[in-house]
Amino acid sequence: MRVFLAMVVVLPLLAACGGTSATTDETSELTVFAASSLTDVFTERIGPAFEAEHDGVRVVFNLGASDSLAAQIRSEGTADVFASASGTWMDAVADDPGITGRADFAQNRLVIVTPPGNPAGIAAIEDLSEPGVQLVLAAEGVPVGDYAREALANAGTLDGTLANVVSNEEDNASVLAKIAAGEADAGIVYESDVSAAAGSDVNAVEIGDDVNVIATYPIAVVSGAPSTELAAVFVAYVTGPDGQAALASYGFDPAT
Repeated sequence: MRVFLAMVVVLPLLAACGGTSATTDETSELTVFAASSLTDVFTERIGPAFEAEHDGVRVVFNLGASDSLAAQIRSEGTADVFASASGTWMDAVADDPGITGRADFAQNRLVIVTPPGNPAGIAAIEDLSEPGVQLVLAAEGVPVGDYAREALANAGTLDGTLANVVSNEEDNASVLAKIAAGEADAGIVYESDVSAAAGSDVNAVEIGDDVNVIATYPIAVVSGAPSTELAAVFVAYVTGPDGQAALASYGFDPAT
């Protein structure tokens, strides 16, 4: 299982497959702030493919919880592109420092994860409120944590389930790490986290459509970014056919 905390991943410059209008004779660096749930697809597929298509471009990813990333963008102003797991935090960046070219590019659903073998016998979201169940959620304010609490409220079990929470984590990767290590009975993360491409070592339990929450992911160019023209090309790539095919292969649904 791949586990990433908020971190910077620098992708190596790949051999060029031909230039475009966004390329130069010198190396151009593009800084993309992206939700941690996008880690695998962005670092393994979209980033390398974009570099290969744009001679002399290096993509640098800062990966973490969308709320933390938005705070960094507002205080540091170092991002060219923001890809968020929540419209709320994109709205915050739209207010300060501003964005252009905003587009929804993916959707994700929630899923319950348990350690291999599901020792607590979790079969449905209602089971998470049973006495003695140890649950891990992402913290409030973190998109996957807020979505999880919304789903629990939809199921009518929020209060009882919150009493079983033993840890509030900084992002979905941290929730997965706790469950994979057997430190709790269950957690709630994104469906993409348990896709075949993600290679997760946890057991997945579906959440019913009647209570599940759909997360919509927006992407945009950050105003005042160092490389706004190249950033717009990256956004177009993510929302275009190649980017969408990569996202689908990692368990994301298309935006509607």
